[in-house]
Amino acid sequence: MTDIESRIDTSRPHTARIWNYWTGGKDNYPVDREAGDRIRALHPGIGEYAKADRLFLGRAVRHLAQREGIRQFLDIGTGLPSADNTHEVAQRVAPDARVVYVDNDPLVLAHARALLIGTPEGRTDYLDADLRDIDTILAAAAKTLDLSQPVALMLLGVVIFIEDDEESYGLVRRLMDALAPGSHLVLSHTVTHPDMPDVDEAVAFWNEHGTPKLTQRTPAAVARYFDGLELLEPGVVSCSAWRPEEPAPDVAMYAGVARK
Repeated sequence: MTDIESRIDTSRPHTARIWNYWTGGKDNYPVDREAGDRIRALHPGIGEYAKADRLFLGRAVRHLAQREGIRQFLDIGTGLPSADNTHEVAQRVAPDARVVYVDNDPLVLAHARALLIGTPEGRTDYLDADLRDIDTILAAAAKTLDLSQPVALMLLGVVIFIEDDEESYGLVRRLMDALAPGSHLVLSHTVTHPDMPDVDEAVAFWNEHGTPKLTQRTPAAVARYFDGLELLEPGVVSCSAWRPEEPAPDVAMYAGVARK
C-alpha cells in the first residue's frame, strides 16, 4: 500500500467523493453514496449544484483562455477528476496552456496522477498541499507556471472549508497578491439564503456526519473575496447564472470571476 492509499479513510463520508457521486462519477464508496442520498433527501436539488458548479468552471476557463488570453491556471481544491477538468477545457482552446492542480485529499491525488494528463504542448502538474500552505503552493507552482505572467487562480468550492472569515479572506488576498497584474480570480462558494432554507438543513446534516466541515456565507460575504479586483459581468451570482449558454434555475452556489 502506498502512502497516499494509506491515507484514504473509507469509514466516513467525504465531500469530494460525495460530489463525485452527485455528478455521476464512480470514485466513491458506499458510505459516500449513503450520505449523498440522505443529503439529497433533505435538499433534492443538491445534485444540480454540483453539476452547475462544474459547468461554471467550464464557462469561466473557456472565457479566460479565449477572451482574456490566460495560459496559466492554478486550481486549488481540485476535487476528483471528472469530465472537462480545468486542463482539458483550457488546452482545448490553447494547447500550450499550463495547469497546476493542488489538493490534499489522498483519493484525489491518486486519481489525478493517473488521469490528469495534458497535451504535449502544455504542462499539467499536481501538488499535495493544503490551501493554508500558501508559501509551499507558490514555490512548487513556480516550477511549472511563470508567476511574473498572468495566472487564473481557481478556488471552486474550497474556501468553504475555512471557517474563520478573516483567515479565509486573508488566504485569498495573499494568493492574489503574489500573482501578476492581469491575473484572474475564479471562485465559487455555497451560500445561505432565506429563499433556500433546505440548503442550511443539508449543510447541518453534513457537518454532523461528514468531513471536512463546511462553512456557508451570505452572497454579500462571498462578494468580499473579490474586493480590490475588477469583477467581470454579471458579477457575483448563482453559478448557473454566470454567462449561461441557456437559462437554468439558480442554485445556492454563488460564483464570480474578477481581474487583478
